Amino acid sequence: MKLLVVEDEIKTGEYVRQGLMESGFVVDLARTGLDGRHLALTESYDLIILDVMLPDVDGWRILQTLREAKLSTPVLFLTARDSVEDRVKGLELGADDYLIKPFAFSELLARVRTLLRRGTTPVFNDQLQVADLVLDIPRRQARRKEMRINLTNKEFALLELLVRRQGEVLPRSLIASQVWDMNFDSDTNVIDVAIRRLRAKIDEAFEPKLIHTVRGMGYMLDVSSDVN
Repeated sequence: MKLLVVEDEIKTGEYVRQGLMESGFVVDLARTGLDGRHLALTESYDLIILDVMLPDVDGWRILQTLREAKLSTPVLFLTARDSVEDRVKGLELGADDYLIKPFAFSELLARVRTLLRRGTTPVFNDQLQVADLVLDIPRRQARRKEMRINLTNKEFALLELLVRRQGEVLPRSLIASQVWDMNFDSDTNVIDVAIRRLRAKIDEAFEPKLIHTVRGMGYMLDVSSDVN
């Protein structure tokens, strides 16, 4: 699942982003309303977590723009504005839920999962599959040809990212930010080592090979072998 967090408070934004990533989500973080609105309109997200009090374009205006554009992505307001009038305004504009700061992350996570299950179309897939590779998302388990593959949490997060973006070349910088929550340093080989270990578990004893290196660009997961 891919989520967008629009939050200008640095500590809150990182706290939410890190917690959601550790819970198995792919997360983009925007620190301004303009950036958040642009990402929401140009990228595909399963849910948007939106602050109201942003430094440029407030959350009310962003939500209104999204709904006018016929974008039905669930929106959870996360804000310190706790009056009944504010909550009613948010819901009337088309918000799906409203959580007041300060908040417990466990409650935020529960609300996120509830919204993802609530959609008119099944947005929360319990399983992802490419060829004979099956990922069981709730159990954090992987199988090929019905054989259980033991993965660490990071390996599973990396594999899930590759599967969700099947056929897309993922640069090392994106993998580093999404899986390790760090800026990519060209002097480190942590991404290459992780891919090598994952490939040994996922591909070494199986056909077709799924994880591919695209020279000079990054890595991708695809059934086709003609990608190098």
